[in-house]
Amino acid sequence: MKYEVMTLFPGMFEGIIEESLIKKAIAKDIIEINLHDFRKFSKNKHNKVDDYPYGGGKGLVISPEPIIAAYNSLNLLENKKTIFLSPAGKKLTQEKVLELSQYDQLILICGHYEGIDERVIELIVDEEISIGDYILTGGEIPAMVLIDAVSRYVDGVVGSKESVLEDSLSNGLLKYPQYTMPRSFEGLEVPEVLLSGHHENIAKWRKEKSFERTKNKRPDLWEEYINKGGKTE
Repeated sequence: MKYEVMTLFPGMFEGIIEESLIKKAIAKDIIEINLHDFRKFSKNKHNKVDDYPYGGGKGLVISPEPIIAAYNSLNLLENKKTIFLSPAGKKLTQEKVLELSQYDQLILICGHYEGIDERVIELIVDEEISIGDYILTGGEIPAMVLIDAVSRYVDGVVGSKESVLEDSLSNGLLKYPQYTMPRSFEGLEVPEVLLSGHHENIAKWRKEKSFERTKNKRPDLWEEYINKGGKTE
């Protein structure tokens, strides 16, 4: 998987590139994250990339020229998708994450200020994606969220495929409760069934707890799961 991140603030991505599973996946050449500062493609002598919006209004809008120039400089693969991280997009879901993991290259455009010129979206964007209904300074954090989520489904990034498949939301439900040592902690005990060694009973308990957690903590997810014909036994 190749990520082409188009941003005014490439330094913000140092953390995700230099830590945890993403760093290991980059070192193994499983994924590649290329940062493109489209300010460098500005033809303005001061490297200015924004201007006041036509029709008036507060704030500044990013001009189309530097973004399109940066995009045209990319080595584009055939199996690619260009995404603008935007509150106007559909919300990122686990289903969408799995879909995006099937591409060889994702081009992520990070907006800033009051947004980007609409013509960029018309010319090169395949899809707009949002990570939630709240306001952020720019598209960099949403891009990091998308990279982290999608990369987990790229073969070789996570050591155990089973671990990924059992993650919360992978089947539309929240994951069952997890416990580790010690068996007793501040008066709270690990459920006996998990100590029994009886795999069938453990699997049944985990399924029941997954249902219970989803119903109680995320009734919206439970309703969606039921509406899609999810099994309840």
